[in-house]
Amino acid sequence: MRHGKKDKKFSRRRLGQRRSFLRNLAGQLIEHERIETTVARARVLRPRVEKMITLAKKQTIASLRLLMARLPEDAATKLYYEISKRYGERTGGYLRIIKGAHSRKRDGAEMALIEFVK
Repeated sequence: MRHGKKDKKFSRRRLGQRRSFLRNLAGQLIEHERIETTVARARVLRPRVEKMITLAKKQTIASLRLLMARLPEDAATKLYYEISKRYGERTGGYLRIIKGAHSRKRDGAEMALIEFVK
């Protein structure tokens, strides 16, 4: 039974593989500020990155160290020094998911664009 296990598996058997996958996906989103991925991945990614933005807005050494532990180094520094400044007055809703009209050819997965709100 899957009681208390709300996260998607994304065809990754171990927890470390899933963590690494989501860490890299979040890093790519922060670096490029817009990526195209599946709807399922975007839905899992949005709350994680929004919590990281809220953490980066605190502008403390502890929050920077937490971001460095959770993201690749270049993505963590960009989030802390650049992106968090943009959303200083905003209280949430930093990302948007736009569903695409096409689906992926190999497995028919719905595609979506996830990007930062300007």
